[in-house]
Amino acid sequence: MKKGIVAALSVLFLLGGCAPTFEKQDQVVQENKSDEGEKAIIPSFQISEDYYKTMLPYETSETRGVVVNDLGSRYDINEIETGLMRVAQNQFPTDEYFFKEGKYLDKETVDSWLQRKYTSKQLKDKKMKESENIGLNPVQEDGETEPIYLAHLVEHNYLMKTEGDKVRLGGVVIALSLNSVQYETNMSSGARTVKNISNDELKQQGMKMAEEVVKRLRQKDGLKNAPIMIALYKQAPKDERVPGHFFAYSVAGNGEDSIQDWKDVNESHYLFPSPEAADAHPNDYKVFKTLKDDVEDYFPVYTGLTGQALYEDDKLAKMDFEVALTFEGKTETIGFAQHLASMITKHVPEGWDMKLTISSSDGPEALIVKKKGSKETYVHIYE
Repeated sequence: MKKGIVAALSVLFLLGGCAPTFEKQDQVVQENKSDEGEKAIIPSFQISEDYYKTMLPYETSETRGVVVNDLGSRYDINEIETGLMRVAQNQFPTDEYFFKEGKYLDKETVDSWLQRKYTSKQLKDKKMKESENIGLNPVQEDGETEPIYLAHLVEHNYLMKTEGDKVRLGGVVIALSLNSVQYETNMSSGARTVKNISNDELKQQGMKMAEEVVKRLRQKDGLKNAPIMIALYKQAPKDERVPGHFFAYSVAGNGEDSIQDWKDVNESHYLFPSPEAADAHPNDYKVFKTLKDDVEDYFPVYTGLTGQALYEDDKLAKMDFEVALTFEGKTETIGFAQHLASMITKHVPEGWDMKLTISSSDGPEALIVKKKGSKETYVHIYE
């Protein structure tokens, strides 16, 4: 494992967006059916107000790993988790709630919900009972090509402190991950066609499924009165190099088993360089191009500068750059990182929140971080 020449801890703090928060570590009791409850620890360290504190000991969800199999693009795997935390903050502030992986949906339940609904004949052919006919995807009659809309579900739980050093469930957040394209294979020729699913169709189907999900969750012990947020996520096609995005969410309040009001989420991801980024955000693209040209003038043997940007309400929220090296040698890496840091200070606007990773065939070589509201850069060299 590579060790840092510069203290890595300071860089990690900066990645959170602001100075870390230290408080007294609390031992609490999580309320449950037993009289004694379960003891848990709330960590004293919080990276920033952008992140939730996590209850300890950490308990993983039974559905962990299912997401890898169901999401179309590998870029969606991380985004659906981190993006869901961003959306959750609209209802559950990070200074009042603590994160815990979902515990109300197990793997068997998620798998069954991801199936199609079946006709009576199809149930008979599959030797299934009507009670097992709980798929959320629409029925597909013989000869039809009805899309599979729902690809995956992700559950997050948020806890809140009560009196007497206790915590209880404050709310449940569910992401419905929806396919943005429909893949069809010609059984005779083997050729595959791809059809886009419109945003209106995707939202309509997602809202319909969300209503059913809320009703089913209300039937589970412990969820009869808890607020339930449902967020709709549009998956990226399999060949995309950027992840999908959340586009809407709604909340069923305490005891409510229906959803009344949907709110839009205006998020998008862009790859730099790409024609789409150049057209949608020409000023940011100009900064990227200037930085790229400067790097090429200094180190013509590097293999390229690429970036992935997240935009919220059409404003740049964060930019992650990556540079791949073709040369070897620690002194070259240090010199390259120093030059990049100076170019970032020179060209990148103060309002950008960005990090740049320098990597080689051996893995990460250096990390450069610039936080929003500052022109200063922080460099970490790996050994």
